[in-house]
Order: sequence, then structure tokens, then C-alpha cells
Amino acid sequence: MSLIVQKYGGTSVGSVERIQHVADRVIGYRRQGHDVVVVVSAMSGETDRLLGLAREIRPDADGRELDVLLSTGEQVTIALLAMALESKGCPARSFTGAQVHIRTDSAHNKARIQEIDGARVRRDLADGRVVVVAGFQGVDEMGNITTLGRGGSDTTAVALAAALNADECQIFTDVDGVYTTDPRVVPNARRLERITFEEMLEMASLGSKVLQIRAVEFAGKYNVPLRVLSSFEEGGEGTLITLEEGDMEQALISGIAFNQNEAQLTVEGVPDQPGVAHRILGAVADANIEVDMIVQNVGADATTDFTFTVHRNDFDKAMRIVGERARELGAREVKGDPRIVKISIVGVGMRSHAGIASRMFSALAAEGINIRMISTSEIKISVVVDEKYLELGVRALHDAFGLEHAPQEAS
Repeated sequence: MSLIVQKYGGTSVGSVERIQHVADRVIGYRRQGHDVVVVVSAMSGETDRLLGLAREIRPDADGRELDVLLSTGEQVTIALLAMALESKGCPARSFTGAQVHIRTDSAHNKARIQEIDGARVRRDLADGRVVVVAGFQGVDEMGNITTLGRGGSDTTAVALAAALNADECQIFTDVDGVYTTDPRVVPNARRLERITFEEMLEMASLGSKVLQIRAVEFAGKYNVPLRVLSSFEEGGEGTLITLEEGDMEQALISGIAFNQNEAQLTVEGVPDQPGVAHRILGAVADANIEVDMIVQNVGADATTDFTFTVHRNDFDKAMRIVGERARELGAREVKGDPRIVKISIVGVGMRSHAGIASRMFSALAAEGINIRMISTSEIKISVVVDEKYLELGVRALHDAFGLEHAPQEAS
């Protein structure tokens, strides 16, 4: 017998019919001899509905009261799922985050889990029950209800799995695993049987929406095996996310991620002096704008060109700020382009094999795609290209690294 923590998102519990389907799936795991803890989100659309109600009454609602309101969405789901399980002859009990003693800090709307007391859950499991826990929520040391921010149910599930020393944490979504890239862009994208925490973290941060970054970070920190499975398809092994193993080094590249929400700014002719980067980027950061890629080129005339990217929604605001700083610094010109995208290849195989970047650049050049910026890390290479080349670039790279096939042997 093993202990499994399962998480079902909003679309998986979006109706009574789907909740009944989840109950049947959980019972199936119980019949295989597993103990099961289920973490659920609010029903699809419910959180947005509650936010809409709050905005109608007070657009700048207090964070504490907003958490009290939003946490009710998951309470509805846990009660309905527990009822569904009981109606099918499976003993079950539902718990809110506070009842399970999911202790968080006091940062309302974006709280972080500090500790979980799993004693109550273990008692019910020992008594033969399925335990159903509300995701996305906890309680601070003063007893105030807190929420973990969007996608917080994934984090709740992983944290519970770590606290209970579960054998596996299964995340049920509307896809049947992690793919080499988005199948909507590359129809022959392949589902990965397994991927490392490190690779999944990079993929999530670069635009892959399968898992929340915080959940992957938590799983990696506490070595909780994660498996991504489909809520709507029976059977299948999904994708296992785990520690790097020796045989995993055979895959030079595991996947291709992309982000369409990028915008580029360039300040030309900035005096090449200490502190210039801080004066530009510091002002951007003070406006709560996150900077992604940065490139600085020093010219022969004692000036430098400074290029960086921000989220597309922050482009106009960033241009105003940078324009003011450029005038103060005596820069020659400020240019901007919100029509760019970032394409990234990710793989632990980069650590031990040369020529990955060269193959990437060659594949893009063969399609006439100009690279504007390049950023690298130990297991990632990212490039910025014109928006119109997104699909062509992703497909070219997918073909160049043979990702439609099983992992190639290392050479």
C-alpha cells in the first residue's frame, strides 16, 4: 500500500458530473490498495465570480476580507466531493486549510506555507477514510484565513505530500502530461515520460503553464515525486517529475518553451560609466516592473547600448520611465518593440555536451530568423526573435533536436 496525494483543478471539478467522475477515479485508486488524500480547487470560474462580487462592492477590498471570501470556493468543492465519495460507499472527510493546520505567513492573497501538522489527516487515513483538503488556503498564526495566490492548490498538494511523506503527488489537469513543446504549435510534440525538477522549473518559468513554479520549487526542495496526469482520460502514465538520474543525461534537450508576453526596450548612446545600469533598471524596478533578459554592448565612442525585456503589459509604463532616465543621462535614443517573443530550449544534457547553442542558432538561421538577444544558463538557452517567427522558430528547433522521437543517445 502506498500513500498518494492527488490534486484536481477547477476544470476537473467544474460541475457535479465532473465531481462524480473524480470520486470514481479516487475510488479506483482505493481499490488498488492506496491511501488517498485529495486536494481540490474551486469549481471552474468560481474564483473569478467571487472576485467580481468583491469589486462591485469595493474595488480596493482589504486583503484579509478578500481571503475570507475567496477561500469559500474550495469549501464548496471539498464538501461536494466528500458527499460524492460517501454516496458511493467510500468513507471520506473534508477539511479546510485551517482544519488541517496549514500554517502560513500573513501575506494575504499571496501567503507562503510555513508548516503543516499532518496528524489529523493521518488519523483519518488510518481509519480508512479518503481525506479531501481545500487547496489554495491556510491560516496564519493569528488564526486569519490566508490564500496562496493563483495556482496555490498545486502548492498545497505538494506541501501536503511532503508533510505526509507521500509516495507520489499526482496533479490532474486538462492535459495528459508534459510535452516537448505546445502541441498546438507543433502537432507532433511528444509527451515526456519523465523530466527533472530543474528542467520543469525552467519550463514553467519560461512559459509552460502545466505546473505552477512554486509547486515545482517545493517538490524539488523536499524531493516529492510529481506526476502530471489527465483528468479526462483513463489510464496513461502521464509525466513523472523527479530528481535527475544517470539515464536521463541521454536527452540533450527535453523541451522547448516560449513566452509571447515579452517586450524589448533599448537605450542607445548611454555614457559608459559606473552606476548607469542601476539608474535605468533601478527606476524600472521601483515601478514594480520585472526585468527579464538584459544585454549591454560597449561602443568605441565611450558609450554603451543597453537592451532589456519586460512583460508586454508593462511596456508603455517602462518606456515612459526609461525615456525620463535617458534624458537625464544624455542618452542618444530610446527604442522599443512590443512585438517580440522569447523561445527557449531546456535540457540537463547541456551540462555535458558541447554544440547545443550552435545547433540552435544554425536551425534558426536556416529559416531566416534573426536573433535579437541571447541568454544562457547551465541547462537553458533563450533567444528573443520577432513575434512573427514564433511558430516557425519553435517547429524548426523541435525538428533540429529530434524531439518527436524518444531521447537520442548521447554522443
